[in-house]
Formats: sequence, structure tokens, C-alpha cells
Amino acid sequence: MTPHADPRLILREEELDGGLELILLAEAALWAAVDGVLETEGPGLGRSHWRAAFLLRRRPGIGVQDLSKLTSLSKQAASKTLSDLQRLGLAEKASGDLDARRRPAVLTEAGKAFEARVSERLRALLGRAYRTGGLDGVPGARRILAALAGPRQGVGVNRREAL
Repeated sequence: MTPHADPRLILREEELDGGLELILLAEAALWAAVDGVLETEGPGLGRSHWRAAFLLRRRPGIGVQDLSKLTSLSKQAASKTLSDLQRLGLAEKASGDLDARRRPAVLTEAGKAFEARVSERLRALLGRAYRTGGLDGVPGARRILAALAGPRQGVGVNRREAL
């Protein structure tokens, strides 16, 4: 600690670091739950595939560019992920647009079932966490997460009003 350091700043830094640590640990718990379900889905499906399927359910019609913006995947990785989902019969891309990067994608019935199997476990995990933390804290937690998500919330067509 420097001689002129403000003790409130040190406390705030520690509080923020504690929050960051909890975010990292929560992320690890969420991905462990996703990985547990993906292991039963067979080869070829990973975290990026579930994330894309989830976002396609929540924001039908997103394409490669929107998926890239939402997930921070490169455009190449987002394109491969959507192509994998299409190849596996889990998503379909609209035809007729000359620019393949702008072709909207939607989940097939099989894609909706895949997404639901993974998301069901995560909803249960999140529900337990909300109940443990106190349901009165849910709106505050959602506001904090929304602030962290920032402008990504507005990306994509047909966005559902989830917040």
C-alpha cells in the first residue's frame, strides 16, 4: 500500500476482485454443466455449438456477423459453428441472399431439442443459485449482468425482451 493510498480505493479494489473471482468461478461451474451434457450428445458438438443454438433460439435469424459480435468468436469460427450446426441438421440458413455472411439461421426441431437438453441443466443451476442468493436479489443480479453484457444485448434480429 502506498503512503497516500485511499483506504476506500483499496477496499473497492478488493470488492471488485472478489466479484471478478466469483464471476470466473461461476463461469467454470456453468461450463462444467454444459460440458456434462455435451459429453452425452456425441462427437462434434462443443460449447460454441450450444452457445450458437441458444442464441438462435433466443434471437432467431442471426447470422455469422451477429453470432461473432454476440460471442466474441471470430467471423471464421462463427461461420464454422453455424455450418457445423447446419451439417448436423440442427440449424438451417435462409437461401436467396447473395451474401452468405448475412444469411439468417434458425434452429430445426432437432436443434431446438439439442439446445433444450443443455439449457435445461443450466436453468436448474441458475434457479438454485437465485433461490440460494434470495429471489429478492434476482432483479439486481440481472441488472449487473446486463450492464456487463453492454451493447451486445441489442445485436441480432427478432431479439426477445429477456431483461
